[in-house]
Amino acid sequence: MNLSDPKDLASLLEAYLLASGRPLSLERLGELFEEVERPEPALLRKALEVLDKSCKGRAFELKEVASGYRLQVRERYAPWVGRLWEERPQRYSRALLETLALIAYRQPITRGEIEDIRGVAVNTQIVKTLLEREWVRVVGHRDVPGRPAMFATTKGFLDHFNLKSLDQLPPLAVLREMEPEPMGVLEDEPPVPESLQARADLAVDDEAPAPRGEQTSFRTLLAELDSMEQGLKIDFDDLARDEPEAEEAEGTDEERDASVSLDEDDSPRR
Repeated sequence: MNLSDPKDLASLLEAYLLASGRPLSLERLGELFEEVERPEPALLRKALEVLDKSCKGRAFELKEVASGYRLQVRERYAPWVGRLWEERPQRYSRALLETLALIAYRQPITRGEIEDIRGVAVNTQIVKTLLEREWVRVVGHRDVPGRPAMFATTKGFLDHFNLKSLDQLPPLAVLREMEPEPMGVLEDEPPVPESLQARADLAVDDEAPAPRGEQTSFRTLLAELDSMEQGLKIDFDDLARDEPEAEEAEGTDEERDASVSLDEDDSPRR
């Protein structure tokens, strides 16, 4: 095999990516070669371009995400390919998705700030789920009374949503267009008995109302974020290094987060 030939090298990179099962960065691809035969980064990029062109018209594509390059089935085939697995795709509540959207578009952000914008308390299970899936992480603590944790998205979040960087997040105007208009109640629709409605509310409720007021609609939430989607901070390693290793108890954090909230200019208020 002629490793100086982009076509031969492209075939080898294809084998690497198929076997890895996860994205591989350009640096990691270079490490897979012996030092004496290691191609220059420019040659690796050229080979990746050749590989990308060879995927045209195929059921799979070469995609660059935050963690590197990967070969993946094209999205148009997802409804059929999904039948290979018996289990259903996991569905997430509106509360979780709204919380994730706020973290993605306004990071770093504290739990108290999320509650201020959404108008309801953030369920502890939502934060736990996002941390366990490694979609968000704690990048520091706000320098205000109570020192609430600040959350930001991870490379795992970008990889899962097929993004190379936060710059590829869709504009909020696009998300607003995707939200369906609220449907009114039909005139001939009989009213739901109060006892049955109360049971239904308990069954689907995954968050407790906050004392701040009514829950903010998703459309209003997007409007709140319109002026915040530019100049996002991506690298939070500098904040993480300044943090003490010891963490406070979860209950204490929740009490402090609930008692401290921030305005958009980051000035504390009670």
